[in-house]
Order: sequence, then C-alpha cells, then structure tokens
Amino acid sequence: MASFPDCVNENDLDKAKFVGELLVPVAPFDQKSGREAWTVAFAPNGSYFAWSQGHRIVRLIPWNKCLKSFSLSAGEEGTNPTSPRHLSRQNSDGGVTIPLADEPREHTIDCGDIVWGLAFGSSVPEKQSRCVNIEWHRFKFGQDQLLLATGLNNGRIKIWDVYSGKLLLNLMDHTDVVRDLTFAPDGSLMLVSASRDKTLRVWDLKDDGNMVKVLRGHQNWVHCSSFSPDSSILCSVGAGKAVLIWNMDKYTLIRKLEGHHNDVVSCEFSPDGALLATASYDTRVIVWDHHKGTILLELGHLFPPPSPIFAGGANDRWVRSVSFCPDGRHIASITDDRFVRFWSIEERAPQAIASLSNGLCCAFSAEGSVLAAGTRDGSVHFWEAPRSIASLQHMCRMALRRLLTTQQVEALAIPTPLQDYLTYKVV
Repeated sequence: MASFPDCVNENDLDKAKFVGELLVPVAPFDQKSGREAWTVAFAPNGSYFAWSQGHRIVRLIPWNKCLKSFSLSAGEEGTNPTSPRHLSRQNSDGGVTIPLADEPREHTIDCGDIVWGLAFGSSVPEKQSRCVNIEWHRFKFGQDQLLLATGLNNGRIKIWDVYSGKLLLNLMDHTDVVRDLTFAPDGSLMLVSASRDKTLRVWDLKDDGNMVKVLRGHQNWVHCSSFSPDSSILCSVGAGKAVLIWNMDKYTLIRKLEGHHNDVVSCEFSPDGALLATASYDTRVIVWDHHKGTILLELGHLFPPPSPIFAGGANDRWVRSVSFCPDGRHIASITDDRFVRFWSIEERAPQAIASLSNGLCCAFSAEGSVLAAGTRDGSVHFWEAPRSIASLQHMCRMALRRLLTTQQVEALAIPTPLQDYLTYKVV
C-alpha cells in the first residue's frame, strides 16, 4: 500500500513552504490525553486566529501578530530555511510588547471543559434576526461584533466576545459532546451545532441565543457541518457514511449523498457554493455537485484504492479534515499517514505536500494564503498555500456560480463544452 499512485513520485512533488508554529508548554501530565487541538479557526475578517490547545484552554491571537512573529523569527534564524519558527505560549504571554488601546489583544480562555469545536461569528454584513415581535434583547450586536463559539465535552456551547474575552452566553440543550460549530456567513449570527447526541441545533444569537430548530436525520454521531456561502444550504456529516444536505430557509432535509464507505468526518463548500468537499475514514476526499448529488472528483490517499469492505475498516490513511481554499481552486487534506496534501481541483494528484505527525484538523486563512493544522499535542503548524494566478475563465465561473445552481446553468442556451465547464464537469 502506498500514499500516492504509481504515476506519482513522492520526491517529485513540491514541498509546501513551512511558515511557523504555535507551541504549548510541555509538562509531565501533558503526555496524557486531553492535549489535542481538535479545532483551528480564522476570523472571517482575518483579524484573529483561535485554536483549542488542550486542557480546556482556547487561545485567541491577532493574526497579524502571528505573521509578524513568524517573519521576525525567520530573520533571527538567519538564512537557514529549515530553522523552526515558532511562537510559544510562554513567549506570547511574556508581555514584551504592550498593545495600544485600539490594537487587537491576545486572550487565553478557560472554557471549563474539553473544547471540541470552535467557530467565529460576525455580524458583518449586518442582517436582522429571524425572530419577530420581540422588542427587547439582552444583547445588542453591532456591525463590528465578532464572537467566538466553543463546543464543549459536556454538551454546552459558550459564546465569547473576541475583543474583550468575556463570556456572553451559555447555551445548554445538547446531551453529548458538541463536536462542531458553524456560523451562517450572512451576518445573521445564526449558529449550527453538531453533536454526538445525533442532532444538529440551530441557535439565533441575535435573539439572545434562543434555539430555533432541532435537525434530526443522523442515525449516529454528527461530526461536522458547514454552511454554503449564501447561508441557504447546510451540509452535515457523521458516522455511518452520512452526508446530509439541508434547506436552511425551511429547515428540511433536501437529500442524502451516497458514495462514502466509512464515517465522514469533515465537510466544506467551495467559495462559490457550487462544490462540496467531504473527507472520510474510507481514505478519500470526494468533491460533489451537491445540487444534483453527483460525484465530480475523488481524491485518494491510499493506493491501490481499498475495496468498499476494507475501506469501511481501520487503516492508517484515515482522512481527518478537509478545507477549501478561498481561491476556489485548491483543497487541503490532513491524513493519518503523516502528510498534509494540497490539491488542485483540476488534478487527481497532490500539487504539494508537507510532513505532519498526528494531524487532526486544518483551515485556510481568510485570504487563502496560509493553511493552519492542529495536532494531538496541542500545537498548530502553518504552511503557505500554493500560489498561482487564477484564469479569467475561472473567476467568471465563480462569479456566475455564486448566483446560479447547476440546474439553472444547464437550462442556459449555451454550448455544451461551456456548460460542462461552468458545472465543473471539466476539472
């Protein structure tokens, strides 16, 4: 068994450029479980980076400060490109730099229990709450509001003010681990939580965190959920090969996507909303046309590919996480074979790779230039994303697909080759 097909030589693949890392202090008791960085997240406006560094702690760091520290460390290390560049928790707490009053500040948040899920929520662009006939609210969220939601081991969800680090809300309704959280991108501050209690719950934070709906459809644990860019569709994935697509205007199930052979643990939409990427323990990332429920691309991590009966069992190529780059052309995946892979949607082989032991999760920065990956020891590693100039064709396709579904594109009176390109059948 191999991590790459026979036609691909691992030594010929580009090596992703290492940017830096965030480390945590190591103590004897830290060798036990509970150190895992289960989630990493970037604020939508690119102002903050957050990660669960184990033992109930979440760190909030201004992203510009991270980048500056990495570049400074690189300069101090001289010309050696392999020298590690890191910002430890001790260094970040050292107080050497005193932020000005209007500068973003670091925060260390003790959430009171193991943190499994993280999500930033922004009220920009500002959108009214879906609740009606309510004249009074405990919280008045302005246009510049930035929140952090944390999903805990005890089933609770805590909402924090990013700028002050203060606890705002404590949401209690799940009966098991809250594995993942996602905010609607439209600024409505609608929050969806995915839990091991087999449900998804929809919360309206502009209505003081009241629960709007319980989505039931999963027969087992729910591992992850993701909104489409226009906030109209939600994808949820979980144990038992489940990939469910929901209408978030009516809170109804649209369809189930069939194709994975093992638990599905991660999902994310492309920036134009036309594609959906899902990662599974069956060693594959599948890129879907979720409008029609069809598979457009399969990205394998084990060769020769395992048969369905073996893909459904234990292996050392489990895909842990997948993330779509904001450029709409690249995908990153984290696997148990100690590789981070950067894929192009136009190729079936990785465009670049990087070594990473015990990786658990990944996320692209808001501008798409950096990938962050969390590990079992609570640290986070960063790499530069592949750089290339998008074609005018691709930019036009993304602009069109933000507005039109696959069915609407197919109804256009245009040549078949152009139609195939716009529907990503030619990738």
